[in-house]
Amino acid sequence: MNRKFMLLVCVLFFTACKVEEAPEVATGQASPEPEQLIEQTLIHNARIYTMDHGFSTASAMLFDSSGKIHNLGDNDAMLSAFPDARRIDMGGKTIIPGLIDSHAHLYGLAISLSQAQLRSTNSKEEVIRKLREHEQHLSDGDWLLGRGWDQNDWPVKEFPGREDLDAAFPDRPVWLRRIDGHAGWANSAALAMADQDLSGDWQPQGGHIHRDAEGQASGVLIDGAMELVESTVPEISEELLVASLDLALQQMVSLGLTGVHDMGVSRSVVQLYRQRIGDGAFPTRLYAFTDGAGETLDWLCENGAVEDESGRLYMRAVKLYIDGAMGSRGAALLADYSDDAGNAGLLFMPSEDMESRIDKVLACGFQVGVHAIGDRGNRVVLDALESVIMHYPDNPGRHRVEHAQTLTREDIPRFAELDVIAAMQPTHATSDMYWVEDRLGPERVLYAYAWRKLIDSKAKLALGSDFPVEEVNPMLGIYAAVTRQDVKGWPPGGWYPQEVLSREEAVRGFTLDAAYSAFMENSVGSLEDGKRADFVVLETNIFEAPVSDIPGTRILQTWIDGEVVYSLP
Repeated sequence: MNRKFMLLVCVLFFTACKVEEAPEVATGQASPEPEQLIEQTLIHNARIYTMDHGFSTASAMLFDSSGKIHNLGDNDAMLSAFPDARRIDMGGKTIIPGLIDSHAHLYGLAISLSQAQLRSTNSKEEVIRKLREHEQHLSDGDWLLGRGWDQNDWPVKEFPGREDLDAAFPDRPVWLRRIDGHAGWANSAALAMADQDLSGDWQPQGGHIHRDAEGQASGVLIDGAMELVESTVPEISEELLVASLDLALQQMVSLGLTGVHDMGVSRSVVQLYRQRIGDGAFPTRLYAFTDGAGETLDWLCENGAVEDESGRLYMRAVKLYIDGAMGSRGAALLADYSDDAGNAGLLFMPSEDMESRIDKVLACGFQVGVHAIGDRGNRVVLDALESVIMHYPDNPGRHRVEHAQTLTREDIPRFAELDVIAAMQPTHATSDMYWVEDRLGPERVLYAYAWRKLIDSKAKLALGSDFPVEEVNPMLGIYAAVTRQDVKGWPPGGWYPQEVLSREEAVRGFTLDAAYSAFMENSVGSLEDGKRADFVVLETNIFEAPVSDIPGTRILQTWIDGEVVYSLP
């Protein structure tokens, strides 16, 4: 891709492009001479919410030049006790630990930034318009790629077809991932590239090819069927990949994310991350999950967990899938979809295969996180974990169900009983609430996105966004968790408001609880003696301001290891 395109991306993500070099001091106070070795830094005149187990607060914090916290306490007492420390007056601003997204796709975000941005398009016509704009930056022979369409946002809430794209792009292959990543929309040129004939009445394991009355592929492929086209899409150039990754990382720190759990990456992606760390261009911590129980897991089992000496990269966990997504009706349900009789979703593999894969992960001593959205998918995963965990008493545990989106009354207590973490994404509820009751009906929906029921059952939660499925901004997740409303305040009182979390619970889900779910609670997730100085300075006190102010709260600064990695321009 050319420089013109990268400049366009920079304009689209302006804030993300404004990351600056760390200033010597944060608020313009007197700084030491440039060559003076700074041993200790004292942040003072602040509202510091430590997010420790006692939810304590402080007004000053001391850390050393290695980024290790040494003390927190009262402003006057700390100023008196450490007279020689470099002082930074925070002007009464609010400080919280660095935010951690416990379920996201950093590599997926990077790839998406190089493609047409289709999020929030409200019709097929708008999708075509955005694709035409993006095509201007392509060369002859390039595929036209995009992500973010959602038929639930269109006037006619039905899947589109190949003919919708053929009219505008008869010759160039077009492949567009749905917003959840669990469905793809192709034109005829792209379908013709598939590595086998898509016509007939056959279906791939764990996938579905939508076909017309003549048995021809209509253009939409669900889950396991997507690979039939996706495997033929040319790889992104290394130059564009690195530029897109840098933009994604900058966007993260500009929104206060000092950590992310990257769900399902290959060995080559890990190598890319290590290269950027070596280049000094990786301003966040990353906890990586392998892409399934195949080649990357074999490599990990043979070589052991990845713990980069920089403290920026860890890999000791495995991502598996049991079903698809609710929006594309691929989530596996115990009974048919309420709005699609005869369809109960897709189970990607038999239960015994899931047990076998989990067994392989635990035998290597690693943590497993399994994508499960439908109530049947969640039950199969819980059954498999219950069957396998007992055989590996020395495994460190903290196994996770990723999403845990639709459960049953009987299965909710099993999370605490099995000591399984529910890694959930609050904005999924506020994105899906407009249509998900049509999918599930009035009874099943009571056990969907059931954060409060899980916490009250003593289950552990870790919160995230699933970006790029949802927006990167963790403030949107915190807001969704405490209101169950969209940013316009709909519905009044919240959608099934009995499931809301307190502000403290929501922020803890993005800090200490997220750190715990990655075995990192002794170093990050709260601001305490001996931990890393990872923190963010907020424009607004999100614990005291009206909840309507939370989504628009800006990050003034992001600090990692006691150094500023982002400062608001």
